[in-house]
Amino acid sequence: MKKDMLTMSKKELTRLEIIQKLTEKRLKQREAAEILGLSTRQVRRLVRSYTQAGAVGLISKRRGRPSNNQLDAQLKRKAIELLHSQYADFGPTLACEKLEEREGVKLSRESVRQIMMAEGLWKPHRRQRARIHQMRRRRACLGELVQIDGSPHDWFEGRSPNCNVIAFVDDASGRLMELLFTPEETTFSYFAAVRQYLSRCGLPKAFYSDKNSIFRVNVKNALSGSGMSQFGRAMHQLDIEIICANTPQAKGRIERAFQTLQDRLVKELRLNHISDIDSANQFAPIFIDDYNYRFAVQPRSNHDAHRPLLFSPRQLDLIFSYQVYRTISKNLTLQYKNVVYQIQTSRPSYALRKAQVTVCEASQGNISILYKGKPLAYSVFHRQQRQAEVVQSKHIHTHLDNKSHPPAADHPWRNYGHRLNGKPISKN
Repeated sequence: MKKDMLTMSKKELTRLEIIQKLTEKRLKQREAAEILGLSTRQVRRLVRSYTQAGAVGLISKRRGRPSNNQLDAQLKRKAIELLHSQYADFGPTLACEKLEEREGVKLSRESVRQIMMAEGLWKPHRRQRARIHQMRRRRACLGELVQIDGSPHDWFEGRSPNCNVIAFVDDASGRLMELLFTPEETTFSYFAAVRQYLSRCGLPKAFYSDKNSIFRVNVKNALSGSGMSQFGRAMHQLDIEIICANTPQAKGRIERAFQTLQDRLVKELRLNHISDIDSANQFAPIFIDDYNYRFAVQPRSNHDAHRPLLFSPRQLDLIFSYQVYRTISKNLTLQYKNVVYQIQTSRPSYALRKAQVTVCEASQGNISILYKGKPLAYSVFHRQQRQAEVVQSKHIHTHLDNKSHPPAADHPWRNYGHRLNGKPISKN
């Protein structure tokens, strides 16, 4: 006759051994309670169950039964359908937030994670060996150090051409201070972002950037210019210090912010049916508020290091312009970007000969010529033929796209021998 087989866990086997010693008077109740991590009252209950039913009395009565805390089947099925239809490429945390905010399906993050893993929508990441970098403590005050950078990315997932996002992150709090979508990363795009930021927050103490040529002159022993980039010159006039990081890890706060933006911001744009730069910039303040609510921390000091912006709009227009120095010829002319400008003045001509002036070009292309801080009247005297231009490699596509135009619908090219009515002629 076969004996009945009992299935016991390791924990239950340990309890059985301790309770047997206790019933054999080889242990005291207090000692057994300390070993099992239970109260003496619970130990007496286990002894009573063992005395009445033997080892079976120590086996959990809930084994094989469904958990009382399991998800409602209908709720789980609804969550699975939504995850497959709308949130298949979301991470568990973001999917959990959107299920609750947009669909009214309230689940814990771990529940969503387990569902996504079971459905094959999420694979846990293998933990990489951490790289050791010297730690730097956050600054104490808001506005004391603001990290700035740009990120070219397919922000609209192919619904529009790739563009660039310029972001400002406060070092003390991790707050996202500014977010601006631009066609490309240029000096004027940073000017626009800084001006927008200053109008809301005031003047910060310092900006922390990489060593991009927008922020510093990287040519050693440069023979011309003032030794500062256009952005550096503008920040000097605003009394904002620029600090350049030597490595990406040194400004890791904004690098990690862009990792979050390339995940969350892309999906938020998709959910809100945004596919162009103008709409994205209108949506940016809403996203900034939500981002700061979730990720910003309280700075160590309550002091705000931002200073009031005391410059007039006219002064800001000049500061955020592209400025170069030119010397007026004896004919009262100067040249800038292949254009000869004739100075118009009522004063004697000899007063302005060999005078140094500042040519200011705004983002819209408007030209101002300043002499001792005051504008001079001028006219365009001559526009020279365009010669070969120097274009940075990352701007080549934008440069060519702005110059190429598709043929008109009635262009003769569309009816050449290899095409008929705008369509290629088959050789067969």
